[in-house]
Amino acid sequence: MATFLYRLGRLAFRRRRLVVMLWVAVLAAIGIGAMSAPGTSSGALSVPGTQSQRAIDLLQKEFPQASADGATARVVFEAPSGQKLTSAANKAEVESLVAKLEKSPQVSGVSDPFSSGLVSKSGSIAYAQVSYKVAEADVSGAAHAVQTDVVAQGEKAGLKVSLGGNAVKDKAASKAAELIGVGVAAVVLVITFGSMIAAGLPLLTAILGVAAAVLSVTLATHFFDLASSSTTLALMLGLAVAIDYALFIVSRYRNEIRDGHEPEEACGRAVGTAGSAVVFAGLTVIVALSGLSVIGIAMLTSMGLASAFAVAVAVVIALTLLPAMLGFAGMRIMKGRMLTRRMKALERGEDESTGVRWARFVTRNPVKVLAVSVVGLALVAIPTMSLKMALNDDSGKPPGSTQRIAYDTLSKGFGAGFNGPLTVVVDARDSDDPKTAAKSAYSMLGKLDDVAAVRPPSFNESGDVALIGAVPKSAATSEATKDLVGEIRGHGTALHQDTGADLMVTGLTAVNIDVSTKLSDALVPYLAIVVGLALVLLLLVFRSIVIPLKAALGFLLSVVSTLGVLVAVFQWGWLKDLFGVDQTGPIVSLLPIVLIGVVFGLAMDYEVFLVSRMREEYVHGAEPTQAVVQGFRHSGRVVTAAAVIMVSVFSGFLLDDEALIKSIGLGLATAVFFDAFVVRMTIVPAVMTLLGHRSWTLPKWLDRVLPNVDVEGEKLRHALEAEQTDPAPEPVLAGVAAGVRAGSDGHGAAHAFTGFHASGDPDTPVPAQRAAGKARGLSRFKQRLARGGEATTPADSARSEAPARRKLLKNPMRRS
Repeated sequence: MATFLYRLGRLAFRRRRLVVMLWVAVLAAIGIGAMSAPGTSSGALSVPGTQSQRAIDLLQKEFPQASADGATARVVFEAPSGQKLTSAANKAEVESLVAKLEKSPQVSGVSDPFSSGLVSKSGSIAYAQVSYKVAEADVSGAAHAVQTDVVAQGEKAGLKVSLGGNAVKDKAASKAAELIGVGVAAVVLVITFGSMIAAGLPLLTAILGVAAAVLSVTLATHFFDLASSSTTLALMLGLAVAIDYALFIVSRYRNEIRDGHEPEEACGRAVGTAGSAVVFAGLTVIVALSGLSVIGIAMLTSMGLASAFAVAVAVVIALTLLPAMLGFAGMRIMKGRMLTRRMKALERGEDESTGVRWARFVTRNPVKVLAVSVVGLALVAIPTMSLKMALNDDSGKPPGSTQRIAYDTLSKGFGAGFNGPLTVVVDARDSDDPKTAAKSAYSMLGKLDDVAAVRPPSFNESGDVALIGAVPKSAATSEATKDLVGEIRGHGTALHQDTGADLMVTGLTAVNIDVSTKLSDALVPYLAIVVGLALVLLLLVFRSIVIPLKAALGFLLSVVSTLGVLVAVFQWGWLKDLFGVDQTGPIVSLLPIVLIGVVFGLAMDYEVFLVSRMREEYVHGAEPTQAVVQGFRHSGRVVTAAAVIMVSVFSGFLLDDEALIKSIGLGLATAVFFDAFVVRMTIVPAVMTLLGHRSWTLPKWLDRVLPNVDVEGEKLRHALEAEQTDPAPEPVLAGVAAGVRAGSDGHGAAHAFTGFHASGDPDTPVPAQRAAGKARGLSRFKQRLARGGEATTPADSARSEAPARRKLLKNPMRRS
């Protein structure tokens, strides 16, 4: 893989104009197609195989006029203070509004508040239930316009009118989160590189990549029904990983330039080495997110696949468009006019980076550091034992929104359960007396303690399937309502034995309960699949048994600690004002599964980028503790910058009004913080210091069986060094200064910066004995400078090198 990526990086560098033009054309084509796309749905849930879904399928067949899977809306009316809706003037106005709703496009039926008994005991609050013929994603703009007109007309008459239900269009989301994330990322990149050009390239390619991914997801709505959360999660995750992947490659490109390679060669090496790690890291995220589709919930599948596609686009952008942009930047990317005095001292080797000092502190005190870190995360994870999950309803909408006002008004007038009514279906097609079966079910429902009201049964044309409406006393997301649904279904067994009829519970509340149950049941198996995948992938990469086990356990620790934070904030209400949480309640059922999938990929990112450097040093002969420190010397600063960027991007979504998006933002930001700074940069070096050489051991039989994936591009590096070293190399003078020559592409060749590691961080000094007189790793250009000090190459020499270069491009693994 490293060989292919090396050639790809050089090709994109040389053909940069063509590559950029192709990406612009692709982006334009996708944008044109997305303009006519229907857009994402609001996330209707369906779970094949559950009782609620079977009931919906039956209702579609026996009650087609009821539009069982159609969108619904509740129009809530509240009289002015001191008045009642039953007064002549107010009643006439409400009936006028109901008549207007009946004439609305796509409406299959509207329940009149006065004839249906939907007026509160005080007479000040009433509501009309509106059923649509189409699903929520297909509710037209004309239907939404009628909803808006009804609200405006009612308020003009002095009534308070609010709308709830899934047929109501949500307010457009703010873009502040994305802007804040990009702004913080820009600041971090400038601080990391000290160069506007170096900082701008990751941002530019990330924005283009996210635009391509989001437009592609929108375009896909021509063919698939995608939840609205799909775009948000794809945007959130795509932006974060795109910046990080570009950051790693740009950092490696600058290091290769400092090593004395010409820009094109440096680009090829950067893509061949750091690009290999990017591919592996991206694949882990893609596999984990795509795995969400095995759970069998359409909304979760669309979120996972859309996000996986965004990550795939980020990887392709980093491997193609970014090298092309590096071709345009050339040597200008090395200009660091914004370096602080400390950064300049680090480049001169006069100081040590914070990462190196931290690594040495951890390796000197591994037991204490490990104990404090593990105990700290375990304490944070304690609230996880109180985790309760449910799907959000209109109670989670932003305060002041029409959905939230409608929810609160209904709760005030009728009770919280009226926001989540249950639909009980009596399937008496196999019963000898369907009417008696329905009557028995109706009587049973009226005797249950947590039932506030029961609507008499209504039959289909054949008279063998009945519908009964039941309203719980408790809120739709409460444990009491969940228990009530289970109790009703339990009575169905007795009803079947007595009458031969089947009893099923459906409706949005029952569907949400079934989805939550399925997600809860899938949590542990999905976690086992993800952890198993982590063990296999890391075993291939690091050829070690200990490192995969350590990484998987660290990942589990990050996940449970993050869930502890979410429970403390969203369920218990700790620091809820700080995070803008308006109302506490169960954790959204989708969140833990999504969190596991995303955090797994990100955790493997940091594991690969940090530990692969340690492995590289260990393979080159460093002692285990020294390898840990050197790994931090080369990758600590870049991994820190990447983690800060991700935390900033995810934290920006705390500004979103939606409870689901807010909780996903806090969850991902917390998980990245715990995993990057506590697990990967604290627990990992402490454990590896304690285990020493055992960290890198692998049984011989397993070593022979496993393929060598060479993620860090070590084989490619050795092959290039062997290809570029003459059979009888002339001695290289230590401390020789290299000039800059103009290449064929107009870029100057690199300075041979002495005193820096060939593949390390810019702030990394190298011992003099390694820097002096070492021909291995030098490019032809640097060797020529060392031998003759000439700034230019004769034409015949350049021609003689061309065939060898072509052979190298064709097969970089070839040896002379």
